Amino acid sequence: MADIGLTQVEADELIAMEKRPADEKDQLFPIPGERLTIPLSSLDRRESFFLDVSRAQIKLTKATYQNRARAVIVLMRLDLDGAPHRNPDGEEVPCPHLHVYREGYGDKWAKPAPLEIFANPEELFATFLAFVQHCNVTGPLRVERSLFS
Repeated sequence: MADIGLTQVEADELIAMEKRPADEKDQLFPIPGERLTIPLSSLDRRESFFLDVSRAQIKLTKATYQNRARAVIVLMRLDLDGAPHRNPDGEEVPCPHLHVYREGYGDKWAKPAPLEIFANPEELFATFLAFVQHCNVTGPLRVERSLFS
């Protein structure tokens, strides 16, 4: 989905907005081949968000972490150990790469994942925690590392 009427200013505000888990449910970080979706909300509960984690089944180091707003708008997505991404201008961006919402394009643009934020992308759980912090999730996120994460 492209931009669904979201301006860049609105998207930037949603990205910067402090988010907290919508419930206190304990979660397990997904094992290979599984997914996890965690509902989030703004502090005033006027905005709802989702934090998605998807793990590949065969390539154990391949994962996608995503922060969505208003159910379907991808604000940020981090792709790990997957195929390169081709931006609308033809530039190819290798993995790991970070998609950040851009007005008129949605999540179609990516840039190399900043190493100062995602220092060790092979360590999936630590990278997940860095992504959570980068998405401004500040509340106590109750996601435990599983045996195979």
